[in-house]
Amino acid sequence: MKKKLLALALACGMIFSLAACGNNSASSETPAGSSETPDAVASETPAGTEVEYEPATIRVAYMPNLGSASSLFTAIHQGYFDEVGLTVEPSQFSGGPAEIAAMASGDIDISQIGHGAHSLCIQGDAVVFAFDQLSQADAVVANKSKGIESAADLKGKTVAVSSGTSSEIILQFVLEDAGLTIDDITTVEMNVEGMTTALIAGQIDAAATWSPNTVTLEQAMGDNYLVLGTNNDYTDQAAFPSSFICTPDYAAANQDILERFSQAILKAQVYRAANIEEVASTLAGDLDAPEDTMLLAVGEGNWQGAVDCMGDFDAIRGLYEAQQQVFLNNGTITEEVPVDNYVLFDVMQAAYDAYSAN
Repeated sequence: MKKKLLALALACGMIFSLAACGNNSASSETPAGSSETPDAVASETPAGTEVEYEPATIRVAYMPNLGSASSLFTAIHQGYFDEVGLTVEPSQFSGGPAEIAAMASGDIDISQIGHGAHSLCIQGDAVVFAFDQLSQADAVVANKSKGIESAADLKGKTVAVSSGTSSEIILQFVLEDAGLTIDDITTVEMNVEGMTTALIAGQIDAAATWSPNTVTLEQAMGDNYLVLGTNNDYTDQAAFPSSFICTPDYAAANQDILERFSQAILKAQVYRAANIEEVASTLAGDLDAPEDTMLLAVGEGNWQGAVDCMGDFDAIRGLYEAQQQVFLNNGTITEEVPVDNYVLFDVMQAAYDAYSAN
């Protein structure tokens, strides 16, 4: 599987570190499936010209961590949504699948999701309209006092997991590297808060979790805290993009809002990359989280990589193709789906054009 995914990465011209992502939209052709005449008002407006937008209010779901919430709240605090006539009502969720369910019921308009929930986009439950960042937040961690010194020692142990999340994917990689399968462990379904409490209390042996809960666990467990694998251990095999998504019906009826929202997020991503510690400190207040915990989590995303990749839609496409290959290899999905079926490159292009014009 490693060789197959690495070959895919090279064939796509993609680099999982994003170090060489270029800002080349101005000279590249419009991606397949994109509109040649974007609807965003600002995309045809000369630089420096003030645009009047029709006000709109949108309900946006996020998860309480730096990777999920940072660009959203940065755009709120810096007034970037105000600039495009949007009022954002943020709503906290524990995971991507719950966010997608809330969108399906009409309670939420837009969600920010991590890697794991993208399988539901591939299956048609939602569409991606904005790339946010590459996650470095997920980890499989264990309690050494339970007799665990390596991933092989997970055999027969109780491991907490939140199904459909990116941390579950890391668990699958860790088990495979140790010559184990999911049948070799006892999994317990828990939300991230529950597994944090349970691991500290010794009620479970290990957990597939993510930052900033990993920071909390390390502080509480001390020498008994053991990391068995993270996103960074598998960058040669997989990409773990996080994204902003909505339902297909919402996208069809609100393309202009998606373009305006994405334009604000692009500005927020630039600010985030240049001021990540400030963003983390501010976000601690938004999430009612300890500031020191948030500051210790500043490495959970490739912030500058997201900026370097702006406008490079070949690289972004490669990320989503490699991501889908992960789901194919582990059986989460059974048939390959064209990325253009669920990634709205026309919205990305229009938002980037509008952002570049200002």
